[in-house]
Amino acid sequence: MSSSRTDRLKPVGVLSHLGVMVAVAAVMGVLVAGLALPLAAVTGLSTRTVAEGMDKLPSDLAAEPLAQRTRILGRDGKLLATLYDQNRVNVRLSQVAPVMRKAIISIEDYRFYQHGALDLRGTLRAFVTNQANSGVTQGGSSITQQMVKMTLVNQAKTKAERLAATADTYQRKVNELRYAIAFEDKYSKNWILQRYLNIAYFGDGAYGIEAAARHYFSKPASQLRLPEAALLAGLVKNPTGYDPTNFPSRAKERRDTVIARMAELNVISQSEARRAQNQRIRLEVKPVSNGCVNSEAPFFCDYAIQYLLADTRLGKTAEERRRLLFTGGLTIKTTVDLRFQRAADRAEAAHVRPKDQAIGGLAMVKPGSGEVRALAQSRPMGADAKRGQTYLNYVVPRKYGDSNGFQAGSTFKAFVLSAAISQGIPLSTSINSPQQVYLPNNQFKTCDGYLRSGDVWQPQNSTGSGTFNLYTGAQKSVNTFFAQLEQRTGLCQPVRLAREMGVTVPDKDVVPPFTLGVTDTDPLTMASAYATFAARGIHCEPRPVTAVLNSRGKVVQDYPKKCSRVLRTEVADAVNDILKGVQEAGGFGNAAGLALNQQSAGKTGTTNSNMAVWFVGYTPGLAAASMIAGANSQGEHITLNGQIVGGSYISGAAGSTTAGPVWGDAMKAIEQYIPDDGFVRPDPQTIQGMLIPVPSLYGQSISSASEALRQAGFNPVVGPRVDSGNAEGTVAYLSPSSGGSAPSGSSVTIYVSDGTPYVAPKPEPKPKPEPKPKPKPKPEPDDKPARKGGDQGERGGGGGEGGEDRGGR
Repeated sequence: MSSSRTDRLKPVGVLSHLGVMVAVAAVMGVLVAGLALPLAAVTGLSTRTVAEGMDKLPSDLAAEPLAQRTRILGRDGKLLATLYDQNRVNVRLSQVAPVMRKAIISIEDYRFYQHGALDLRGTLRAFVTNQANSGVTQGGSSITQQMVKMTLVNQAKTKAERLAATADTYQRKVNELRYAIAFEDKYSKNWILQRYLNIAYFGDGAYGIEAAARHYFSKPASQLRLPEAALLAGLVKNPTGYDPTNFPSRAKERRDTVIARMAELNVISQSEARRAQNQRIRLEVKPVSNGCVNSEAPFFCDYAIQYLLADTRLGKTAEERRRLLFTGGLTIKTTVDLRFQRAADRAEAAHVRPKDQAIGGLAMVKPGSGEVRALAQSRPMGADAKRGQTYLNYVVPRKYGDSNGFQAGSTFKAFVLSAAISQGIPLSTSINSPQQVYLPNNQFKTCDGYLRSGDVWQPQNSTGSGTFNLYTGAQKSVNTFFAQLEQRTGLCQPVRLAREMGVTVPDKDVVPPFTLGVTDTDPLTMASAYATFAARGIHCEPRPVTAVLNSRGKVVQDYPKKCSRVLRTEVADAVNDILKGVQEAGGFGNAAGLALNQQSAGKTGTTNSNMAVWFVGYTPGLAAASMIAGANSQGEHITLNGQIVGGSYISGAAGSTTAGPVWGDAMKAIEQYIPDDGFVRPDPQTIQGMLIPVPSLYGQSISSASEALRQAGFNPVVGPRVDSGNAEGTVAYLSPSSGGSAPSGSSVTIYVSDGTPYVAPKPEPKPKPEPKPKPKPKPEPDDKPARKGGDQGERGGGGGEGGEDRGGR
């Protein structure tokens, strides 16, 4: 809006104001802004009382910024939701169609540009009317006086102030006149008309001319035509009584009155008036939702609002922050991708129904940025509990939502796995993992030393027993394997890593069962934590908002990514390599049909009594966490076993087969939008013990074979020469043999060809039966039989496992 007016009152203007008051006072005592104070005996007020009251009023009324609606936008700029206390969009006067300006002036104050704060003609007319109606004050107010009244009502902070601003009393009229004179002195006529059009209420929840034009006609105020402008101008007098959505006939009658007045004042021609009056009212009502309920991403929208309300940079108190969000006319740019959101919603709806005794939640986070792409929940947002609706947000942390979370089960094994690799435990480390193990608590070390509890932890397996390494133990999610691995790593580092990845782990949960996920958490937190692995060890705080702009488009607050390194790159790469196994042949994710067309990794999670099941999976470009938890209509935790969820009976819930399909359906639907980047293979020189394939180097030179083994992560050792049909001095075979696997960093022996094919020794002939012994002299040494092929036999037996490289003999 414009600032100070340049057309300040000249001496003639000042005399005009004074002349009005003197003339009216001379005729009937005091006449001010459509009210009459003829005699103290009649009105109960003396001219001295009025004068003293005006002197006590402040000479200036601060015109506070008008409340405007805030827009929440998706990542693509599409409108996600609107927030407002008053549905208003402020516009400049130049953005209002000229016919609209003419219509409002014609019907409300046709001499607006000719008089000052007070219109003498209108005041005299109103005086006569008021006297005929026992002194009740009506009419006669100029646009400036009406704007003052609207401002006082709009800025009233208490009930008493609101009542005073609308009371039918002479004192209110006196107040309005004083303020109106001040406004006329300080601001231009155009500024006053602009504020009037922006502050006026046009009915059906529309405040201001722009919101009204968009609400009733789905067009901006700059494009209004005569019939539309006349209808809106007629609403200001009685927005409820003339509401065209409820009283179309009244609205048309009032519209035609405005058109007739415009013709009477020669603002439009008589022919234009007739054509306009002959048109029926053509509405194109466009409701404007307030809040998140009708948003395409309701729980993401709610999370974004709570995220901003928690930011003290937007206001010292919660009330200040709320006022800014709901009245500031802000533009909030968010991170949600509506393609991802729709896929997440469809996946949830397909597997968990609103009235099921279970809650499903799915969160998606972009690795390396923390941007939240989608939040979905099986219970829709709303107040109808009988339809399974709720306003409680179960997908986000308690700080921003309404749930304390659910135990995450074996998804926490990834934190112990990360700690083990960080500590240099070889990936090939084998641990005998029987069905049950007995581990004293005092053998587990925390950051403050060993636990002092004398209890014995007795975890059991539900996925089989045997001897496992880090690859197979994670792929099969073996409880007793990870219990013993955690015993080796201690509790300090796994808990610290979980906390650094955003998981809130209370001190009471720093206990041996930590690796089995006894901590309550939520899908957004777990998606963010696993995004750390996808981002090769970089954790970024999840964020739903990138920027907040004011009504002028200026940035109020930026929300850049906040990231820090939690794991060394090679450690994260090794974790990814291991967790890929869940999505590959032999893994639970693969068996449940969750594998994608691009590389993915993940981890299942199941809790005691199957109260909740999880699948947290990721690609290098997106991490997502799916959770289904047993919960009754009051939100109390119950087991999933024996429940009908998504139309199917659950005899025994599992992470891969119960929560996994939600993850799989959503990810497969949006896989086309995710960059097809593979995981980086771990550096074998720094990650000891990783099982990697032994290359085939048959027939290569010893130097080139040695270099190839070093590149693959092995330590080459040149062995003895052996019989081989390969050229002399080249590779005959390797041990361990080509095609198999061996721990990174381990030695691979190169057996060197001597250029002569191996020849198996001939069997010795059977001795002929000797005749009956006859006495004969003792045999001489030269009679001993000669051995054949002995050297070849010794050389041939020294090869160990020949493998495919020995197949050419």
